[in-house]
Amino acid sequence: MQAGDAHAPRVTFEPITDPRWFVVAGGILVLMALAASLVRRLPLTSGVLYLAAGFGLSSVGAGLIDLDVREDAPLIELLTELAVIVSLFTAGLKLRVPIRDPHWRLPVRLAFVSMAITVALVTVAGVAGLGLSIGAAILLGGILAPTDPVLASDVQVRHPADRDRLRFALTGEAGLNDGTAFPVVFLGLGLLGLHELGPSLVRWLTVDVVYATAAGLGIGALLGTLVARLVLYLRRTHREAVGLDDFLALGLIGLSYGAALLVGAYGFLAVFAAGLALRRVERAETGDRPPVDVVESAVASEEAATDPERAPAYMAEAVLGFQEQLERIAEVAIVLVVGALVAATVAEGRLPIAVLWFVPLLFLVLRPVAVLLGMAGSGAQPTQVAFIAWFGLRGVGSLYYLAFALTHGFTGPEADTVRAVALVTVATSIVVHGISVTPLMERYERWRRRHRQAETRAA
Repeated sequence: MQAGDAHAPRVTFEPITDPRWFVVAGGILVLMALAASLVRRLPLTSGVLYLAAGFGLSSVGAGLIDLDVREDAPLIELLTELAVIVSLFTAGLKLRVPIRDPHWRLPVRLAFVSMAITVALVTVAGVAGLGLSIGAAILLGGILAPTDPVLASDVQVRHPADRDRLRFALTGEAGLNDGTAFPVVFLGLGLLGLHELGPSLVRWLTVDVVYATAAGLGIGALLGTLVARLVLYLRRTHREAVGLDDFLALGLIGLSYGAALLVGAYGFLAVFAAGLALRRVERAETGDRPPVDVVESAVASEEAATDPERAPAYMAEAVLGFQEQLERIAEVAIVLVVGALVAATVAEGRLPIAVLWFVPLLFLVLRPVAVLLGMAGSGAQPTQVAFIAWFGLRGVGSLYYLAFALTHGFTGPEADTVRAVALVTVATSIVVHGISVTPLMERYERWRRRHRQAETRAA
């Protein structure tokens, strides 16, 4: 965990020896495999189905998952933390564009400028509309501002050679702002008396904003580069360290995340930077040639792993393939938990009426305004800006920050309001974005083809 003491979670799942668990887990996994192609043809994502399953397994359904976000915050923080770091590393591996490439301007603007504007707007809405204190409102902004890397796979880059500006912007934004949201969360906790900010916010600015961000990115980049080059050296020169690329992925995640936390830096940014660094080493060795041909040859033989020319791409693609599988499993587990938590919250009857206007306000007004202001003068096409504004998915990252705040002493009526609003926002995002992603992305691809044809004719 990022910081603070972890309280032992209560036992909230039915005993794992309950045969119903084996039936449910096996059934879900089999359905994932059998229905994947069918789901891709439907106007919804698998996340919507997992959310519904979570409702069904909750305390108001089958009773297999009995979770309370307040009492089980340490457990929920741990589960979501693991899911987020896996997804962030995967996102970094997907982005094969050089750091100095103009493509990076959009995700950087979104992750810093647009996110800051979103926090400010949510803070105003929280104080004026929800009756929260300034600290609790800023905390709510920090929880809801970052877009989600776990549930956004349908709008992210489809493969490392994908340079579409919309997909690249959303992938980069999700990778960056799950780390850049931490200073906001710490600011909110500090104003609530739960985190040290220092006189005139000096400690917060120097440590939480500057140092932790820069150190996290630096540690991840350094470890990712060193590990990647060491593996390539052993494979090319000594034909060693071949295979077990899943261990390599998990090991690099653990090293970068743990090292960052040990020095008080942001582990989320370190993991994302480690994925970027590994991909950067691959690209430096392979050049602009997409690594697809290497992947195809690697299916038949692992000789590519030690081949001087193909080893970098083989390493990167093998790690990415494992990470994507792990990410899918994490998505199932966490969205089931989200469904169970929302069901329990609804059953309590404590949902504030304000969620009826706050959630639409966030998705239809605050996010679009923040994106428009953050991307002003970027050169992006209006259609791309509109799609980016809509696909501000809120999900596992928001649930992590909520649990993080609760484990750090955020309690009382304001915490209940923030908890309910955050959970409903996440569940709504899973549903509305899950239903709209397939038809909208198909429409975007048609626009993209027409735009390319028009540019070709103009040239």
